[in-house]
Amino acid sequence: MSDVTQINSTAAKIAIIGGGIAGASVALYLSELGLDITLLEKGPSLVNGPPICHLHAGGNLYREISEQQCVTLLAQSIDLLRLYPYAADYRPTVVAVPKHDKGTPQQLLPRLYKLQSEYERLIQLDPLNKVLGESQDYFQLFEREELESLALQTPLDKPQTLAQWMIPVAKNVDLDKLQYPLVMVHEFGLNMFRLGASAALSLEANTACQVLTNSAVTKISPTVSGGWLIDYQQAGLNKQEEFDYLINAAGFRSGLIDDLLGFKRPRLVEFKAAYVSKWTDCDAVWPEVVFHGERGTPQGMAQFTPYPGGYFQLHGMTEDITLFKQGLVASTEQSAQPKLAEVFLNKIDKNWTESEIIERTSRAIAHISAYIPSFSNAQVGAKPLFGAQQIPGGDPTLRAANVSFAGDNYARCETVKASSVLTAADVILQQLTKTGLVDKEIKAIRSFPSSERISEQAITLRAEALTKERDFPLSFAHINSAKP
Repeated sequence: MSDVTQINSTAAKIAIIGGGIAGASVALYLSELGLDITLLEKGPSLVNGPPICHLHAGGNLYREISEQQCVTLLAQSIDLLRLYPYAADYRPTVVAVPKHDKGTPQQLLPRLYKLQSEYERLIQLDPLNKVLGESQDYFQLFEREELESLALQTPLDKPQTLAQWMIPVAKNVDLDKLQYPLVMVHEFGLNMFRLGASAALSLEANTACQVLTNSAVTKISPTVSGGWLIDYQQAGLNKQEEFDYLINAAGFRSGLIDDLLGFKRPRLVEFKAAYVSKWTDCDAVWPEVVFHGERGTPQGMAQFTPYPGGYFQLHGMTEDITLFKQGLVASTEQSAQPKLAEVFLNKIDKNWTESEIIERTSRAIAHISAYIPSFSNAQVGAKPLFGAQQIPGGDPTLRAANVSFAGDNYARCETVKASSVLTAADVILQQLTKTGLVDKEIKAIRSFPSSERISEQAITLRAEALTKERDFPLSFAHINSAKP
């Protein structure tokens, strides 16, 4: 027999399935407007999905995507940073093009100047958008001669200028393997644990949102009134509740919700992993460093992401490291849910084997060591950060996406990058207004009092609890460089 929740409120009731970055952020956005929100998350805590480490304030890691996607990611990243200011590691990113690569640094420059100009325009629209520093400092170019001079300097514990941030790169990177100039850009780090802590604490402070963790949706049925009756299991109990509107934010499992409702939707799902290393000999505060490369080849992009305490998160865009053979799958005519192989689902839902962790992390270390030779003595630091990423449609290079609809009472939040979540929330609010479930006087927002009241100390403590819960180093709850 089910425990049926009694519905007492006459206001429109909105359910969000999935407590990842998209679901948690949309829940916060809508509940700040005073809407009646219930967030259903099958796991024990919020924001526990694919490996996140980068704000993507301009998309400079992805030279294969369009300039328009980069401009979109810039604006969306600014929005996200305003929502979660304590989730960012305020350190820059170095973008380097190896000599063996087909591209050149000069090919990156038109996009960088476009993004710099766009950032200045956004600041003029709203001074609160100045979250990436001064627009004229958005990026800086470094020729080899300047790097050789910086290599003679001592790294600083708290670098202030881009040149000071570049010192450990100049001292440790094999400069003979790179084309010039190197680019340093204000694309900051994004800390998944601190973001999850910020979202959870903000929602807990907001009485308009009910967060139901350990709650797995089992059935969804349409109601006579046009809404949805949702069955779910929570802590071993079968429960049921009726809602006026449903938002599918189930991440790579979004297709399962579509299938429950009988909706078709083309999408891709890609399994990815990043690896955690410990570099005991590290004696400097590093920027992030990205070495461009052709995706899927042995020379695929290498990404070197710093955390405090000598920990580094590593990506290598090869099939032996971050990418996986048969790790990219598509939906079919029979199902909106792309079917990942059981080996990947086991990694997501259960555990990696020790041998897999050692083997792939060792390959990632070797991949980075081709450019940073002294990194070769790094060791496995922890289990990988991993997960599956949904990509709506059929283009695997798509990075800027937000939402789609089926009928008047169902939305899919289809973010590929975390930065897209507030854009998705804007579009969903427009749909809610159009259908009459929300008053037309309610407008899109970029101010979140619940979040603004949360202290950085509270976020750090909750983030530390999340690292313990998920068995990651405590350092992953911390940042190298705080909000200026």
